[in-house]
Amino acid sequence: MVTTLPRTVPELVERWSAAEAARDSGALAALATDDVTLVGPVGFVLDRAAWLRRFDDGLSYDALAVEDVAVREHGDHAVAVATQTQSASYRGHTTAGRFRVTVVASRDGEGWRLLSAHLSGPLREGAPR
Repeated sequence: MVTTLPRTVPELVERWSAAEAARDSGALAALATDDVTLVGPVGFVLDRAAWLRRFDDGLSYDALAVEDVAVREHGDHAVAVATQTQSASYRGHTTAGRFRVTVVASRDGEGWRLLSAHLSGPLREGAPR
């Protein structure tokens, strides 16, 4: 379980992706705002409850990495754009490849929380990082 919030947005992205890979709903809950919203790579929208329930519903990762994180801070909010490479399955459907991920973060005291994430893709081979 997360006891302190990440001090930087890149640290938030790193801890978020590590919690995803570990299927750690408790860590994800601690990193996210109460009204977090996630958009999956094919357009589905998840509220906090549905997002945290995904592992119980059958989501698993064989591999997950988030790289090339570029952050722009705007006061108490920030936007990070990165590349997510994954091999995952959900209810028998495989989702593997590289995706673009946009993370919106909100400052909470001295740390950062996940407000929203949006995946798009998969990226075509040769797409710029």
